[in-house]
Amino acid sequence: MTLLWTLTGLTMTQVLTVMGIAGGAVTVLYLLKLRRRQVPVPFVKLWEQVLAEKQTTRLFSQLKRWLSLLLALFVVLLISLALGDPRRDSVNDDARTLVVLVDASASMQATDGIEGSRFDDAKVAVQRLIDGLGPADRMLIAQLDSNATPVSPLTDEPRTLTDALGTLVPTEVAADLRAGLHLALDVLRGQPGGEVVLVSDGNVTTERFRADVFEARLAEADVRFSWEKLGEKGDNVGISAFSVRRYPLDKSQSEVLVELFNAGEDDENIELTLLGDGEPVDVQRLSIRGGERLRRFFRNVSGVDQTLEARLTRADGTRDVLPVDDRAFARLPERRRARVCVVSPGNLYLQAALLLDEYLDVVEVTPESYPCEGRFDVILFDNWVPPTTPNAPALYLGLPFEEGVQGPLEVDGEIAGPYFDQLDRRHPLLKWTALRDVNIARAASVRLQQGDRAIARSNSGPLVVVGAREGQRFVAFTFDPRESDLVLRVAWPLVLLNTVDWFVQEELGFVSSFHTGETWHIPAPASQRSVVIVDPRGEARDVPVVEGRAVYAGVHSGFHTLRTTIDGEEREERFAANLGPGDESRVLPAEDLAIGAREAQEPTRGEIGVRRDIWVYLVIFVLLIFVIEWFTYHRRVTV
Repeated sequence: MTLLWTLTGLTMTQVLTVMGIAGGAVTVLYLLKLRRRQVPVPFVKLWEQVLAEKQTTRLFSQLKRWLSLLLALFVVLLISLALGDPRRDSVNDDARTLVVLVDASASMQATDGIEGSRFDDAKVAVQRLIDGLGPADRMLIAQLDSNATPVSPLTDEPRTLTDALGTLVPTEVAADLRAGLHLALDVLRGQPGGEVVLVSDGNVTTERFRADVFEARLAEADVRFSWEKLGEKGDNVGISAFSVRRYPLDKSQSEVLVELFNAGEDDENIELTLLGDGEPVDVQRLSIRGGERLRRFFRNVSGVDQTLEARLTRADGTRDVLPVDDRAFARLPERRRARVCVVSPGNLYLQAALLLDEYLDVVEVTPESYPCEGRFDVILFDNWVPPTTPNAPALYLGLPFEEGVQGPLEVDGEIAGPYFDQLDRRHPLLKWTALRDVNIARAASVRLQQGDRAIARSNSGPLVVVGAREGQRFVAFTFDPRESDLVLRVAWPLVLLNTVDWFVQEELGFVSSFHTGETWHIPAPASQRSVVIVDPRGEARDVPVVEGRAVYAGVHSGFHTLRTTIDGEEREERFAANLGPGDESRVLPAEDLAIGAREAQEPTRGEIGVRRDIWVYLVIFVLLIFVIEWFTYHRRVTV
């Protein structure tokens, strides 16, 4: 019976290339003419008989030299074949090629595992797969979170795979099965016995996931889809949202929003603790029903300057199954003085409202004295528009009705007696305001451009518009506030100060907390090409800076540190990150897992047998040849 062989290391072309280069080099070295060694002798006649005897052995000497060359070429052949790692096709027919995707998402940190967490159980399950590899099986291990990252090569070496298993680290992001299948199908292309093994609790995201496409690709490549199921419990209460905002009229106090989510079916009694700069600020005992999302506000939080943290525990003092979502973090905006230039002929309502914020540095000029000298964070135009777009974010209080006046919005008419019929309550400008019963005498009818947005409008047209012109943001009131009773209400200074805060915080790129699993754009000095970010685990990483923003994809929640070096001085800024907006708090393991109509099966087990690595025997044979050559050399047989 004819035995067929397959090279699983270097390809045949690569093996022949190595053989050609190495064999040619050895042949050239053997064909070099030997230079005779000069030896002084005392008497020529004495050597004539010796030289005559040497002539009779010349043929034998040449023969020994060619045998030595053939031996060297044979060694080159054996080493080249060893690099190709030849295996019998009959062995490869039983071989498996495994790509093991280890779920490292936040839900895998649930503590209902046999060995501790689900992630610990996952590593134990992968070790069992390694121990069960057959004599011709190979495996690649990859960490699956928002991406699929290989941590080992495709190998049959258990030691290499076990070492790679120790490098896996759990993260606080959702697991993207799409990325894992892309990696697995690329690795398994053309490999025998392809199998994708997902080691997970089944809580994987399938956003932008075409199940029918991957089902067809798995069938076409004849790749098996397997699932090692982990996890048991599903009771969990977590913090699903956490944000903070300073009050516009008193920046020494803040308002904090906390949203809780009970992912289980049973009601839970919990204790919510708020810490400011590491010290307890407030504690609330709450009852939350199964499946409920409960929002709570902490109002008038004072004495906190930089950081806030929310902690969640059960009323009995114990923690639930997923500790990672029992804490949330936020960074308070910096209390800095904002420079505001007011272009107005004189408006007491406006001046009084701006005086309420001690952190505003207000400079007032008349329209005739415009433009403002110096750099300003906000420019406020009181019923007047400049001939050109200002070089800073602008607030327009009223748009002139005169023809030929070019403002940020084109005026094409007048609206009589409008009301605030539609309000975008989620926009920061309208926070803490009540505007529905405001009386307005008239407003300009305007045409919006692409990108403009009316955050407040009447049934007849926009009343408050936000947008951008030539790269500068603007907010435009289409009515003069003095032709309304808005200036007599508490909402008047709130709207003004909300607008200033929104401009300033947008300019600084302030975010109270980022979400894991997303790409973060962290404010950084524009003069820096890179900065160092230290995550909550103490690991530092160099991050590039693009247009004044450090671009970083974070996978851990907690307080991070951004380090910069300016003029030889090292500076540090802290920022917060929380668990992403996905459903990672839902830790109940999936009952089943399928890709289209293809349901996941249990992982296969390797065939018991002895590894037949032919290259090992080839190397041993080469060493044996070297030993024989050494022995014959010292016995004067090959010299």
